[in-house]
Amino acid sequence: MKTPNFDIVASKGILFERAYTPSSKCAPSRSVIITGRNPWQLEQAANHQPHFPKKFKSVVEALGENGYFTGFTGKGWGPGNTFGRDLTGPEFNKKSIKKVPAKKISMIDYTANFEVFMEQKPKDKPFFFWFGCKEPHRAYEYKSGQKNGKSFAELDFLPKFWGDDETVKNDILDYAVEVEYFDSHLGNILNHLEELGEIENTLVVVTSDNSMPFPRFKGHPYEMSTRIPFTVMWPSRLKNPGRKTKKFMSFIDLAPTFLEVAGLTGEQTGMQPFQGKSLFDFINDDVKGRNRVITGRERNDIGRPMDQGYPVRSLHNGKYYYMHNFEPSRWPCGNPETKYRDTDNSPTKTFALSGGEGSLAYDKCFGIKQAEELYDLDNDPECLNNLANNPEYKSLLKKMKDELFSELKAQGDPRMHGKGHIFDEYEHSKKPGFYEQFMKDKKK
Repeated sequence: MKTPNFDIVASKGILFERAYTPSSKCAPSRSVIITGRNPWQLEQAANHQPHFPKKFKSVVEALGENGYFTGFTGKGWGPGNTFGRDLTGPEFNKKSIKKVPAKKISMIDYTANFEVFMEQKPKDKPFFFWFGCKEPHRAYEYKSGQKNGKSFAELDFLPKFWGDDETVKNDILDYAVEVEYFDSHLGNILNHLEELGEIENTLVVVTSDNSMPFPRFKGHPYEMSTRIPFTVMWPSRLKNPGRKTKKFMSFIDLAPTFLEVAGLTGEQTGMQPFQGKSLFDFINDDVKGRNRVITGRERNDIGRPMDQGYPVRSLHNGKYYYMHNFEPSRWPCGNPETKYRDTDNSPTKTFALSGGEGSLAYDKCFGIKQAEELYDLDNDPECLNNLANNPEYKSLLKKMKDELFSELKAQGDPRMHGKGHIFDEYEHSKKPGFYEQFMKDKKK
């Protein structure tokens, strides 16, 4: 996978090697970005496909109310119901492109739409733009990787829990084509900023709203699922560019960062209090603390009885990873009879399911889990060997659980106060009772 423009931003900025989304699913991840609060602090916005709560103002709305010209191309916040609000600014998606490298790639011309945005921006007015590329969201044109000159010999990453098969390898190559397509438009946008004389004084953040849309990645709270690519560049302001950092950051840190750039505070803008901390300590190369991060999930794609979710909270400290599954009797990816809907359909999913129960791929990607999981990331980066039942790690497990639960209580997580059921009861933007209707139709 070649991402020269992401690499340029990293070489001129900071590459974060421990950046995380608190929820590795589209809507809740984006909800975190625009509010600076963890999912469990966002009521129904902790869920996928929610009705976004009116009480939470987005940072883009706040900037728009305070003199910024705002907009987005591709995907903004979502999926879900905003009741007419532009949570990531007005849409710029009218320009289309004539040719793309694979059939499933969107025909939206992200570059041209950004150029329209900048043309419409009033002179000397500051701006915020959200480039929400639809790639590499699924689906992909199968074997588009090989069609675009990629080969299995280039693969340097193949998790054991997917299985070693040509369909899986092709799926990864096809994914790479779509990532590279995103990177090409990133380069075009950066070049246009430079042509306009804006690049030096523009804070550029390049990231992914969730992890790879493959089994055991997107939607899950594992280490590989929630740790994401993340780099920032701000030529006129960033101290000591070209750095890499292993200090932790979370998406909750973005909203307070954007307001600080604008010289604003949450109180001034009417936003709910932030849980995150501005990234200006990284920008100023003066980072203290930041030695852990918390992630989790609530209801993602519906596919369980009574629209239930799969609630999890996790603590990451770089060396160890602790996960607490609150409802371990539920299927993590949705029920088998509804086709494990919480994992995107793909050739990799089909192959991982083909081994059936008892195979590594099935058990790790789709199987029932126990209430607690603990992994040694230095020796087991793929989180295959659960140490929760190992007596040698009993004290460590308790320590990490206590640390996690203590922080969640302080943050007001309903799961810590006997009210976790509320996340299953929130309405979503899809028709309620999906599972029950699915089973009824299946019997016909």
